Order: sequence, then C-alpha cells, then structure tokens
Amino acid sequence: MIDYIRENLSYYPIFWKYLFKTKKEFIPERVDYGSDKEQYFLYYEPAKTVSDKLVIWVHGGGWNAGNPKFFDYVGQNMARQGYRFISIGYRLSPKNKYPAQIEDVCAAYNAAIKYMKEKGVDTSKTVVSGPSAGAHLSSILCYSKAMQKKYGADVSNVIGYVGFGGPYSFRKSMSMTLKMLLGMLFAKGYDRTEAEPWTLMDKSDIPMLLIQSRHDGLVEFACAEDFADKAKTVGNKCEIYEVEDKKNTHSWYTAGCFLFGRGENRTLDRFLTWIEKVN
Repeated sequence: MIDYIRENLSYYPIFWKYLFKTKKEFIPERVDYGSDKEQYFLYYEPAKTVSDKLVIWVHGGGWNAGNPKFFDYVGQNMARQGYRFISIGYRLSPKNKYPAQIEDVCAAYNAAIKYMKEKGVDTSKTVVSGPSAGAHLSSILCYSKAMQKKYGADVSNVIGYVGFGGPYSFRKSMSMTLKMLLGMLFAKGYDRTEAEPWTLMDKSDIPMLLIQSRHDGLVEFACAEDFADKAKTVGNKCEIYEVEDKKNTHSWYTAGCFLFGRGENRTLDRFLTWIEKVN
C-alpha cells in the first residue's frame, strides 16, 4: 500500500518538475505504418553516433494511454547518448481490444527495420526494449514464435531485449490498477494466456535484461522472477536488475529515468551499459 501511494504521488514531480523542462534538441522523423492516428513511429538520429546498435522502443501507458510524441523525452535522451532510436506507437485500449496492440507492434517493427535499411543503416544489431505495457508487448514480439509467425515479424536481427517493469505474468495477486487495465485491454471471455508473455515464451537466442523494482506500486517484482524462471526452463539467457535509485516507483524507473543523465540515474546507466556490452 505504501508503494502504491508513493506511485500516485510521483506523477506531479515527473510531469511538472521535470518533463516539461526537458530540452528538445532533436527533431524526429515521423513514419506512418497504418491508417490509424496511433500507427506511427518516430526515428531519432543522434548528432554523433557512438554505437552501431539500433534501439527500438515500445512505449508504456497501461495500453490505454501514451504515444511516441508524448514520450519524446525518451528519444531525446537516447539521441543525446549517441544512439539511433525508434519509438513505436500502437492502437490503444479500450477502443481497440487485444490483439490489436501486438499486431501493431509487429507491423511497426517490420516497418521500422525496412525504413532503416532504406536509409542505409545496418540493423543487424537491434535491441528491443519497452516499459510497463510496452515491456509486455515487446517481450511477446521477441519471445513468442507463434506471434512472430502470425504477424510475420522477423526478429533474427535482434541481439538483446530489455524490459522495464513488465507484467510478464498475470498473477492472481496483481494490483487492482493492473486488473483494471487488463480488463480494458481484453474483450470479455478472451483467453488471457494467449497474451501472457510467461505462457508464450519460446526458446530464443536473444538475451534479456529485466529491470524491476521491489517498490513498484503497480507491478510485482515477482513478475520479473516468473519470467526469469521461465527463461531458465526453456534455456534463454536472462538477468534481473533490481532498481537501486531512490526514485524507484513504477513511473519513476520505467520512464522517469530518461529525464536524467546516466551519471544521475543508476537504472539508466545499467540500461545503457547492458546495451553497450550485448552482441
């Protein structure tokens, strides 16, 4: 309960003290991959590229809120760090029920890879990542062969996956907020195991880093442990990083960490350090 209260109290400083003061140094390129207003992605080209890795990011927001434009500060931060960065949007609930979201993520991923290749950018070292609802969707993209086959997503060029605060397993002990969000995401009677990353995970060569806080007021730390246990069972490489920053509630570590420099935030530094080492 204490962490849930801390989570609710975190919104004001994130959005008013930090977010609206973020400098916009880069103008992203917008690419539409569908006719819906949410079916687009933004590409951020750094002034000086320091890595041959391409980072593809799927935003969070409880499946019912957010878009790449709102999370522009994430792209700005990554471009400042010297990374080519793509931020993917998708149709939102409750208007659009699952599997519209994973269908869009797969389509956007395909479109993003094609777009980068047409620009002459090497996509052979792609890292897929996402926070919260975005961790849920991006983990399915990377580790469910059934969804890859169904939506034609070729992830053979993905060399790493990083999830922040993901609801990888739909535990009975989940928070009321998460239950409510899932209730809006799925149509009545939908078999939720068909959208549960823990259930859908297959054997994969893609190593993963799961970033999770024990003080997350929305998603249990045990969700990362469930996913890590499943990864071990099927033979996938997995590492859990337990958030050490004092700002460790769900919103702070899944998205708020990108409001700081890597020297100011251990979570951001761990994320970037892992990307730099994975190959």
